[in-house]
Amino acid sequence: MRELTRAEEQVMQILWGIEKGFVKDILAKMSSPKPAYNTVSTIIRILEKKGFVKHKAYGKSHEYYPIVTKDQYRSFSIKNLLTGYFGGSFSKLASFFAKDENLDIKELEKLMNEVKDDVK
Repeated sequence: MRELTRAEEQVMQILWGIEKGFVKDILAKMSSPKPAYNTVSTIIRILEKKGFVKHKAYGKSHEYYPIVTKDQYRSFSIKNLLTGYFGGSFSKLASFFAKDENLDIKELEKLMNEVKDDVK
């Protein structure tokens, strides 16, 4: 799996939300100022080359759908973040956010309980 650009990720977020759609459907979900139709079409074709989406052809029209789930990409992104910035250590990541967000003991305990619940 490869990392997505900001524009590619924006298109993927929309596709994950709508599950399948034509370029016009993706464009309709984008906030203003909207990119040009051809720009979105180019991005979606790049995503297809990268292995993130596939399409069904209806004549000259193409309906696109994701083949990489949001959870799969999230896991990949977090692993890259951990490796690139925190030496692969989740503890260092958690410590960074605890310091950066000025979390108090109650908030840290709540976070730990949520992690424990998710692991079960």
